[in-house]
Amino acid sequence: MTSPTTQPGNGREASELADWRAQARVFLQPIAAPSILGLFGFASATFMVSAHLTHWYGSAISGRYVFPFAMTFGGLAQLLAGMWAYRARDAVATAAHGTWGAFWLGFGILQLLGATGAIVIPAAKFPEFGYWFLTLAVITAACATAAAGENLGIFSVLAVLAVGAACAAVFYLTGTSGWSYVAGYVLMASSFLATYVATALMLASAWGRVVLPLGELRREANVPGRVPIHPIQFAYGEPGVKQGQ
Repeated sequence: MTSPTTQPGNGREASELADWRAQARVFLQPIAAPSILGLFGFASATFMVSAHLTHWYGSAISGRYVFPFAMTFGGLAQLLAGMWAYRARDAVATAAHGTWGAFWLGFGILQLLGATGAIVIPAAKFPEFGYWFLTLAVITAACATAAAGENLGIFSVLAVLAVGAACAAVFYLTGTSGWSYVAGYVLMASSFLATYVATALMLASAWGRVVLPLGELRREANVPGRVPIHPIQFAYGEPGVKQGQ
């Protein structure tokens, strides 16, 4: 049996497509949407750190109390979500959660070293940390570009996050206090958007239908009460479980 390589149009291609459907065997191993955990972990860690950047709370030693949560929930849990997204064949979620999960783990290690006195963490200008955010901004912008082909919910989270990371990079590279507030509020906005998207994914999974729209490119998938996805999809050469989340 020959795998079709073009869109079915003529009789031969339609016959090959029918052969695939008739002979394919599907091994179902469904998993919950990994981005539910990943986005909640990201949103929580980002909100706590952005609130500190905007001086809602805290002091010079606040990082000692924030980093265990940020490292485990924003870091470890999100990195695991990225690996599970890889299993779900979701390229955007794999890159985004993997990148930011690794960042939060690195952030936790950095704060731990500071808390133990192994290193001194500057309070404002910190070029080395600024370059962390600079690379994150570029990668996140690339992820946002890709997410634009999926739905507006994920795109909005990543686009705002990319801007926030860029603003944080400017703050740490220059030490200008005003950029701390700008970065904090933009990152906080991304955490709110992430909470909405994660909640929408969770409700859709629990209720089996759309409750909160995600801005899917398929208009019917955004109507509350509609079934958001079909559990099985057919892709040329790869019949089986639906790709993505």
